[in-house]
Amino acid sequence: MTKKIETALVQGGRNPTKAYGFVNPKLVRGSTVLYPDMATKLDTGRHVLEPVDIYGLCGNETHFALEAMIAQVEGGTRCQVVGSGLAAITVPLLAYLKAGDHLLVPDSVYGPTRTFCDGLLRRYGVETNYYDPMLSEDAARAALRPNTSVLFTESPGSHTFEVQDIPMLARVAHTAGVKLFMDNTWGIQNFQPFTHGVDVSIQALTKYAGGHSDIILGAVTVNCDEDWRWLRFGALELGSYASPDDCWLALRGLRTLNLRLKAQGGAALHLAHWFAARPEVARVLHPALPSCPGHEFFVRDFTGACGLFGVVFKPEYSPEAVVAMIDALQLFGIGASWGGYESLVLPTTGTIRRSAGTGEFEGKMARFQIGLENMDDLIADLEQGLAALRAA
Repeated sequence: MTKKIETALVQGGRNPTKAYGFVNPKLVRGSTVLYPDMATKLDTGRHVLEPVDIYGLCGNETHFALEAMIAQVEGGTRCQVVGSGLAAITVPLLAYLKAGDHLLVPDSVYGPTRTFCDGLLRRYGVETNYYDPMLSEDAARAALRPNTSVLFTESPGSHTFEVQDIPMLARVAHTAGVKLFMDNTWGIQNFQPFTHGVDVSIQALTKYAGGHSDIILGAVTVNCDEDWRWLRFGALELGSYASPDDCWLALRGLRTLNLRLKAQGGAALHLAHWFAARPEVARVLHPALPSCPGHEFFVRDFTGACGLFGVVFKPEYSPEAVVAMIDALQLFGIGASWGGYESLVLPTTGTIRRSAGTGEFEGKMARFQIGLENMDDLIADLEQGLAALRAA
């Protein structure tokens, strides 16, 4: 029986609803697994690719329940949870790449991903080139080399929200025998990566899956046995591990993900339209608005949005004016994460790192994460914040 997303989030990662016992799966902590005899130990050791209790580092039933849930939400077959969203990026890159390989990464990528590529991967003999996230199919083909192994995507892009043409990039990558990775943290349940050609989907479960700004966690999902072997053995060889406490909290957070995402995504879209009508604003970088690069791909490929978007202020407003606006806000915390229940704001001008000549906008920028506060209260706070912007 195929389940809709609302049902999958409630029922996934649990025993059958009519089974005797508590509603939520139990939290299991442990390192050592004891066996009744050597025959059982030897047999269990052969099943490292399966959700079997072998040793604590290989995961336990708490991990396995969350992994099953994430794989179901993303439409994949297998998932590996790891200790952070950044680890969800670095573990599969290290698992798939080797010295002498070439990696393509969008210029709009999350800053720590760029740091990893320019640092550790370079030292290990992997060359990274950055490409315009809005490149054409011909340009994508021209960017590939004979030694290109992975084409990395992040859609929408970090801070500037470019929506990439994932089906086109998948077509280009697979024609050349290249794996397509995607950081799908913004899309969460609203973008189905494997129906659009993605091979490896990355999620920072720190964000909406946890939903309460109190865990650090990541997940990597694949859709075939070959990719699962690469990912699973890579994670084990790297000793990658996720706290079972965080996994249990993520499972609990996922039960209400659909409701929170609808509320926060709807509020963010309302405020994006509100900002777009303001005289202080040059453009709004929300994928659901035509002013955002790749809006046409969002309309075609996504079923909804989350609560994160960017605002570009008109050129006459200085960085100091944007800071004055942010300091004047009372309901928006100044914080770098997102996906929790609380509203946040972050100035992004001066923090965006680019090397392929992309990401130029007409004015200074800020990123907004919209939480679950009352809409009228948020608008009143933004009104007085914009007054401080004008007065600066």
